[in-house]
Amino acid sequence: MNRRETLKTLLLASVGSNIVASTSCSTTNRPNNIAAHTTWTELPTQYYYGRTDAEKAHDENLLSQTYFSNHELVTIAVLCDIILPKESPNGGALDAGVPDFVEFISKERENFKIPLRGGIMWLDSYAIKHNDADFISINEPSRLKICDLIAYPEKRDKELQPGIEFFSLIRDLTMTGYYTTELGFRDLGYQGNVPNIWDGVPEEVLKRHGKRYDSEWLAKCVDQSRREIKAEWDKDMNLIS
Repeated sequence: MNRRETLKTLLLASVGSNIVASTSCSTTNRPNNIAAHTTWTELPTQYYYGRTDAEKAHDENLLSQTYFSNHELVTIAVLCDIILPKESPNGGALDAGVPDFVEFISKERENFKIPLRGGIMWLDSYAIKHNDADFISINEPSRLKICDLIAYPEKRDKELQPGIEFFSLIRDLTMTGYYTTELGFRDLGYQGNVPNIWDGVPEEVLKRHGKRYDSEWLAKCVDQSRREIKAEWDKDMNLIS
């Protein structure tokens, strides 16, 4: 059984849990007293475009490692879905594979390992103390109540302080992970590097330097309706079109 199937089995067995991990990507919202199934997309395991050989080897080394236990990764998935649920056409954190991103970044940045693992331990301890079960095994209203306490603390509370720091970190990683994916780019309206339209040097600048465009060249080179047409040259290197 691979890790994904193990995660799915673990979640299905969790009493009161409403998160099921798999490689598909869909969310069904139901009343709190009915188990809802939330899935997350598995991120690619290879990133070769624009990567040097050293970077490829670095990625492969990290991707071959496992840091979080199944229970820890599921807990991260639950938190990611709470922080950034699927509420828009561009999807949420689970649609973008953010739990896998959090694990990857924790393997790359040693300073994240202990705070994340320790935060999950605190979260489970708090849930057991106040709800008699670990975080992913309590019902959704109880999970949200705990998150409200540590996400928007109204006052400094020594008991909650570790949870407040942990939630701040997981929230930052969730948002960073999502908005560095294609879904996040769509949500921002970011199109990346695209060709712009250049209509030549402004007329006042040309006049200042005593220059002007040749009308034939201007028609061939600056006419934006022809921007998709490849230039052709004759044997004497004169521009044909």
